[in-house]
Amino acid sequence: MKRGIVLGVLLATGGISLAATGFQGREGRGPQGPNVAEIEKVNDRLYMITGGGGNTAAFITDAGVVLVDTKLANWGQAILDKVKSVTNKPITTIINTHTHGDHNGSNEFFGASVEFVAQENTKTNMEKMDAFKGDKSVFIPKKTFKDKLTLGKGADQIDLYYFGRAHTNGDAWVVFPALRAMHSGDAFAGKTTPIIDANNGGSAVDYGKTSSMQTVMTTKSGAEKYHGFGALYYTYQGLNARGECRRADSGSRSDRPFSSGE
Repeated sequence: MKRGIVLGVLLATGGISLAATGFQGREGRGPQGPNVAEIEKVNDRLYMITGGGGNTAAFITDAGVVLVDTKLANWGQAILDKVKSVTNKPITTIINTHTHGDHNGSNEFFGASVEFVAQENTKTNMEKMDAFKGDKSVFIPKKTFKDKLTLGKGADQIDLYYFGRAHTNGDAWVVFPALRAMHSGDAFAGKTTPIIDANNGGSAVDYGKTSSMQTVMTTKSGAEKYHGFGALYYTYQGLNARGECRRADSGSRSDRPFSSGE
């Protein structure tokens, strides 16, 4: 009965949902040819890059560019091309929201000098992936966190949160406080049926609890939709002491966190 209540609340709120496509075995899909990504401006310092798996965030700081997720393998150049279209600053940091290959598949492209960051369970899960075995292990995040981690300060600050199991057991929620925006990873990939990866610790039972702990969101009427695994903007109005997003009935584009896409 309790499981039914939890799942019922989860589906009723629509607060957490994932793309209905699978999260395994995408590498061979799609037409042949060069990988071409698209870029969408969220703010003068924050961009969303679509195509090639999960969406990538590009956050321009004083020191360089922070990427959130690196799509499928062989999409690194496509990501870099789009970053270079808006800034000449180097890639300094990569945050992996979780363990799936459509979100960390191009880590290697950016080199070992980049700082890789993830929730500690995601690091453990990535260590099991064939793509990161042997000398490729240098592209596994070295900087990890359990519940919260802050990178940078002031306008460059990024807050990383972990609220519990959902899509996996290591889903990171990436918040840009100065911009009032959030990159949600696949814990909120779109308004579709949730996908839970039990092999990597995901939990349908905990999904509702994780949702209630971390965020209360609503889709703004007329919210902008971006193609590519159902990426959406949602209204957002800051974080309280527990890191929860308050419901907002209005706001500028920069007040709307975007989902990463699946």
